[in-house]
Amino acid sequence: MSKNTVEVSVASERAEAYGGVLIAFFAALMAISQLVNGELEEEMMIAHNKVVNYSNWYQSKSIKESLKESELDNLEALMYTNAIAEDKKSFVYDKIENTKLKVAKYKAEKKEILIGSKNLPKKEWVQDLDGKKGVIVGINEWKLLAKKYDIATRKFDFGVLFFQISIVLGAVCIIIYDNPKLQKALVITMVVVGFIGVVMSIYGYSLAP
Repeated sequence: MSKNTVEVSVASERAEAYGGVLIAFFAALMAISQLVNGELEEEMMIAHNKVVNYSNWYQSKSIKESLKESELDNLEALMYTNAIAEDKKSFVYDKIENTKLKVAKYKAEKKEILIGSKNLPKKEWVQDLDGKKGVIVGINEWKLLAKKYDIATRKFDFGVLFFQISIVLGAVCIIIYDNPKLQKALVITMVVVGFIGVVMSIYGYSLAP
């Protein structure tokens, strides 16, 4: 066996060794990224479900508010047209005032459900959740959280994609024999692509709420 052949064989074995180690390294990083990404996707789904649930809650308050506003209009119309007997006017007047209070209450509850308790002064906390006040996370806040989780998971998806490409490059590097230059190029490319995967994953994690 010639000296050149021996050098080629040694270089090829070295490249294969590097490729194998890097495959294991990036595969481990990919597994970690997928685990974190899975947790973020779960949080994103929770946020989306909260948006739907709170939107339905908001809509129910709107319906109740509209019904009370219609009732208020009818009562005020009766008072305006003098269609109420004199001895009943005080009762209707009290009913009007009570209805106004309920309309204002529904309006305040809608506001808190929409923007969240922490964005309101304590005196404006009117909607309780499980018997507690000041704990409402608003629809707008849930939407923002869902959007942030969505962006973060997309970055993780790109990171996992680059890890997969890096692993494929490593596998090709191991398969190729007697071409140390190509193997070396593949190893370098593998490192670069894997590094991009690391950067994308870290960036995605930094974007998560």
